[in-house]
This record gives sequence, C-alpha cells and structure tokens, in this order.
Amino acid sequence: MKKIALIGASGYIGSRILKEALDRGHIVTGIVRHPEKITLSHPNLRAEKGDVSLPETIPALCREADVVISAYNPGWTNPDIATETTRVYRVIIDGIKKTGTGRLLVVGGAGSLFVSPGVRLMDSGRMPESYLPAVKALGDVYLEMLSAEKDIDWAFFSPSENIVPGKRTGNFRLGKDDMITGPDGKSTISVEDYAVAMIDEVEIPLHHWERFTAGY
Repeated sequence: MKKIALIGASGYIGSRILKEALDRGHIVTGIVRHPEKITLSHPNLRAEKGDVSLPETIPALCREADVVISAYNPGWTNPDIATETTRVYRVIIDGIKKTGTGRLLVVGGAGSLFVSPGVRLMDSGRMPESYLPAVKALGDVYLEMLSAEKDIDWAFFSPSENIVPGKRTGNFRLGKDDMITGPDGKSTISVEDYAVAMIDEVEIPLHHWERFTAGY
C-alpha cells in the first residue's frame, strides 16, 4: 500500500489513475481546484482543494506522500496553456523538493516521442498546429526541466499518440523514447490501461530519471 498524492485527480487521465489506485488498495490524496468534481467515494480517498500554481500548495498537501503523480493540465481551452504548463511545473517540482517526497511521476505527452530516427511526433507534421505550443511546452518539461533534475527521482510517462476511452485489459507493451505502434501502424492506448501502467510503476518502480511509454 502506497500513499499517493495525485494532482489533477478529476481530469480525463487523472480520474482513471485515481480509480486504478483506489481499486488496488492505495491511499490517495486527490489535489484539485474543485473537489466536487471528484465523483468517486472511497475510504482511502481524501479530496483536497488546492491550486498547485501556488508555492505553498505542494508542501502543504504532499508531505506525507510516498509518491506524487502529476496529471496537471491548465486546460486545452486555456489560451495561456503553454506558458502555464511551464510555469506551474517549475512550482510543482520546487514544491516536491521541499516535502522530502522522493518520487515524482508525470503524466506526459506523446509529442516528444520519436516516430522515426531523429524525428519527434511534434516535429513530424502529424499534429494540428493549434496544439503545438501546448505539446511543445509539455515536451520541454521532460526535455529541459526534468532532464536536468537530480534531486528527486522522477519519471515522465508518455502515452501513445492516441489515448482513448476503452477497456482495462492490462495487456500492453512498454517502451522508452520511441513511439509504440501496433500491427495496424497505429499508436494507441486506452486511458484505463495507461492508468494500469502508471500504478504498476508506483508499485514496482522500473523507470528512474527517464521517460517511458506504453501502447498496444
């Protein structure tokens, strides 16, 4: 049983991670701006109202956690999503250093995965132009911010190109920097199986100071 602090526990990916963690017996502090958006009820869940862009939030709410999982996203409709992603992740990382919690798992993006030698998805022309500023900002969290970080044990978990609602199968492949594709050439993972892989990493840490990915 782990004590998990989950940032963004009510979101598209965060809510699935929350359910998976609780179903597997972990104790979770869900950190959200609007606790009423967490629809699960469980004796191992404590929903906490918190704005992680404020320097005091992480030290106050994550001090007892064995691991912090960040599913932070400023919102795809936020016109300042790229700037906010970079700014707030600096606050989150600095806050975790102050807690003494040694482990950070970040819900990453697929944009920084390689789709061919030397070519990342975000530079391949396959992504809509409107998404690129936010995608590149999250990629920079890994490529620049975390890659230079040695004081906490982190992992950046990139999903497949397509992360879609689906079934929890538990059957997927893990990789590191190269996008995983199936026999049909598509790169896909269900949100439910992404959550399985994330909690697997909580229970048995295999990735340290690196990125990993999952797909079918």
